[in-house]
Amino acid sequence: MTVETAPLADRPSGAAAESPEDLVARLARDGRAAQRVLARLTGAQKADALRAAAAALRAAGPAILEANAHDIAAGEAKGLTGAMLDRLRLDPARLAGIADAVEQVAGLPDPVGGVIAESERPNGLKLSRVRIPIGLIGIIYESRPNVTADAAALCLRSGNAVLLRGGSEALHSNRAIAAAFATGLESAGIPAAAIQLVPTQDRAVVGAMLTAAGFIDMIVPRGGKSLVARVQADARVPVLAHLDGICHTYVHAAADPEMARSVTLNAKMRRTGICGSMETLLLDTQFPESASVVAGLLDAGCELRGDARARALDSRILSASEEDWDTEYLDSVLSVAVVDGLDAAMDHIAAHSSHHTDAIVTADATAAERFLNEVDSAIVMVNASSQFADGGEFGLGAEIGIATGRLHARGPVALEGLTTYKWLVRGSGQTRP
Repeated sequence: MTVETAPLADRPSGAAAESPEDLVARLARDGRAAQRVLARLTGAQKADALRAAAAALRAAGPAILEANAHDIAAGEAKGLTGAMLDRLRLDPARLAGIADAVEQVAGLPDPVGGVIAESERPNGLKLSRVRIPIGLIGIIYESRPNVTADAAALCLRSGNAVLLRGGSEALHSNRAIAAAFATGLESAGIPAAAIQLVPTQDRAVVGAMLTAAGFIDMIVPRGGKSLVARVQADARVPVLAHLDGICHTYVHAAADPEMARSVTLNAKMRRTGICGSMETLLLDTQFPESASVVAGLLDAGCELRGDARARALDSRILSASEEDWDTEYLDSVLSVAVVDGLDAAMDHIAAHSSHHTDAIVTADATAAERFLNEVDSAIVMVNASSQFADGGEFGLGAEIGIATGRLHARGPVALEGLTTYKWLVRGSGQTRP
């Protein structure tokens, strides 16, 4: 089997007449058959397949970069924002990072078969709860071609098949990456249908995936708010997602000034287009170096929009609207507010956070522990940049996404988040009275 990467219109006329629902059903059947093969593989076999995929990605580097250049040129012609182009762009270093991430996933412990808990009942029944793959996972994503490899690696390592539907902005890049990944899998004896890229950009296919209950076991959307909102509204399949990355950094009264300048600058300006980028800065009214912190951001080219007290710190700060406190800019724009202490900061976060990642900068251990315990977000940090909100930085290898819900998985979702469990019961002839 091979991964289908040609657009639907380029396929034979019989296939071209296939409805989106029939297409998804066919791909899902192939994927589920491949997943049954994956379920029989040892952890070592899956790791070897991923190493082969990483080698194939490196070998296909020139072709992948050429394909990405087509996508960048098309994106520039369409007028994509700088942040969108940054998400889309590959270079030799980023491509090497993608291959390295696949190898890192290969080196992680295999979660499948892990015993979560075990016990013995008074009647002699022996019970155990063990990790198993979820099955076939559908991933719908936009302009980040690295998701193609990251998702494929995590799903395969956790014993899941995956159906990938990338965005049109990364069309050529996704095809090249998927083709290389498939080549690596096939060289290791793995059916390429374990990792399938939907062969059309027809938007109706997204709807077909969302309603493919019985074929697809879980949907993971990776993209902007409108995409995720549509998935959550229309899906008849369980969804693992977050809507926004409205991340806050609160500079407490007891913050070290140099640390506050360094952390806030990195949290915003390292990469503005990622979901872990700081979108709101909260400055304690008792922190003495607030003007220096905002000046560092402004001098770095960041537009600041603040409340009245924030604007008093620097004449370059623009006036913030109520909408700004609830906006994920994904750009060199930041909202800034001055707050009266820890409780006011946590109140602001509770009102406006998307429960993704929120951070405090402080030398006060008591304030830090309160913040950790009382802020209800998937990731809560002390004295660190919110840009660390990443599965790789957490030692999880690549990530499938950051989940902000409260069920199944939360925070960076990697191998364990792509498993469920079943109960194994071992008896010796017991019957129930």
